[in-house]
Amino acid sequence: MSRRGSRKPEKGEAPGKGRVSLEPFSGGQMNFDELGGRLRSIYEEYDRQASAFVANAACSKGCALCCTDVGNIDITTLEGLFLLKQLDTLEAEVRSGIRQGLLRNKAERERGLLSRCPFLSDEQLCLVYEVRPFSCRQLYSLARCSGGPPTVHRGALDLARRTVMRIQDLDAMGYSGHLSYILHLLHGKGFRRQYLRGRSDPSTIAIFGRSHGIAINRFRRP
Repeated sequence: MSRRGSRKPEKGEAPGKGRVSLEPFSGGQMNFDELGGRLRSIYEEYDRQASAFVANAACSKGCALCCTDVGNIDITTLEGLFLLKQLDTLEAEVRSGIRQGLLRNKAERERGLLSRCPFLSDEQLCLVYEVRPFSCRQLYSLARCSGGPPTVHRGALDLARRTVMRIQDLDAMGYSGHLSYILHLLHGKGFRRQYLRGRSDPSTIAIFGRSHGIAINRFRRP
């Protein structure tokens, strides 16, 4: 993975300044670090179970067709928090470019257009690879993609569906939806504060949620 754009905290920078708050989650029963560990465990278990499927994948570094002209990249609010936290570690110029890309992605998807992932660098590398959401982690193809869909095992699809349900169960007080839509919600301080306290109220985002296909994790269908 390219580490281009990462930065060290500046001298004198207050701890957590400008970063996602690591407040307790779900009424103080969980914290961000604990949830992060459990999310990583789900990712790692999927990787172990899917290893036989992806062993002969045709994917390689710099192959980014799945990132350049894509429709929905579904994530949970929990995964969105990790993306925002990682975003804060990047250089100011890189952060600015990503934020502009998120706005562009949101506008293009609202018009029903395919859109480039805002976290993809000019070198066709993922700028947030370590915390990429499961929608990206599950992608592979047994044959080179030439504008068509990937070639995958049916078993891998079934495993991915079960994994998505586990992630949504972990983020039971949160939501699922397209990447730029979920990050748009999380940028709202009021929404983020309530979510981190486990007090998310679907009625507060009802209009946006209905128009943008946002799913409430605890009400999602099996």
